[in-house]
Amino acid sequence: MIKATKRLSIGQIAEEFDLKIIGENHNQIIEGIATLERAQEGYLSFFTNKKYKADFLQSKASVVIISEEFISDCPCTALVAANPYLSYAKIADFLTQSDSLVRSIHASAIIHPSVKIPESCYIDAHVVIAEDVVIGENTRIEAGCVIKSGSCIGDNCHLYPNVTIYHGVSLGNHVLVHAGTVIGSDGFGIANDRGEWVKVPQLGGVQIGNYVELGACCTIDRGALDDTIIYDGVKLDNQVHIAHNNIIGENTAIAAQAGIAGSTQIGKNCAFGGQVGIVGHAHIADNVQVLGGAKVMHSLTESGSYSSGTPVQEASLWHKNHVRFKQLDNMYRQLKRINKALDSE
Repeated sequence: MIKATKRLSIGQIAEEFDLKIIGENHNQIIEGIATLERAQEGYLSFFTNKKYKADFLQSKASVVIISEEFISDCPCTALVAANPYLSYAKIADFLTQSDSLVRSIHASAIIHPSVKIPESCYIDAHVVIAEDVVIGENTRIEAGCVIKSGSCIGDNCHLYPNVTIYHGVSLGNHVLVHAGTVIGSDGFGIANDRGEWVKVPQLGGVQIGNYVELGACCTIDRGALDDTIIYDGVKLDNQVHIAHNNIIGENTAIAAQAGIAGSTQIGKNCAFGGQVGIVGHAHIADNVQVLGGAKVMHSLTESGSYSSGTPVQEASLWHKNHVRFKQLDNMYRQLKRINKALDSE
């Protein structure tokens, strides 16, 4: 159960987000947000998944965001939305935003004299900002962040604690970077000299567009020569790795622990599940969905849904199948001989 920082009535919420009200409780003040199961009077919830219908029917929430099909079942006042989950996201963000940010620079922050910090910014303890960095308006940089020389942070950005931004990195406006993420580290460029590895200089940068969100402990490598580019609206979950010279198209979402090898180009409006791996130098079309755990070993030139791998199964069956996998080549050769013999008759 989350307390709201803004207290609005159900009627005011409906008006603000252009939603239809079913019920008469328009003046009820919403004090917070909760799940269907835990919500009490004064709380808002939402219902989208039929698996939770029992919780929906018994919910004590004052108002629930639903679609048209569930109006007759709703046990309380309803806000009707074409996309209830999307409406919930917007309402929850609106009700829980805080306007109490103190505009200040902590005394322990180390900021190069060449850097001008707008008065609208918040710089927390032990932040280090190197020479020739540009910081936009209304940007919040939390404790322990490091921004190296020549990087640019746009307006209304938020860097959570211990974010590291290397030199020559550009962040657009409204970029959210969660704790521990590293942007602009060297790509994995090495050349072999008679059995010894020689480092290839990584001379490019990183460009990140507007309204991008990077989860905790992501790594975004700088380009070898050209920049690594993440376009507007991209969303990365925690522990995602973007290798050097990757290009990630607009509004693409990548779930946790996915890894994308170097020089891969991903189109717009794609979605990748957790632990997806993509080989280097691949081209992924727009509107591609790749299910969790899949390994993409070649370019995907057509939009659509893709998967690979073996789903979980009972252990004894897996062991039997594993034995069969080892026999596939012999079975293929036997079948080929049988077919050849039949064709010759």
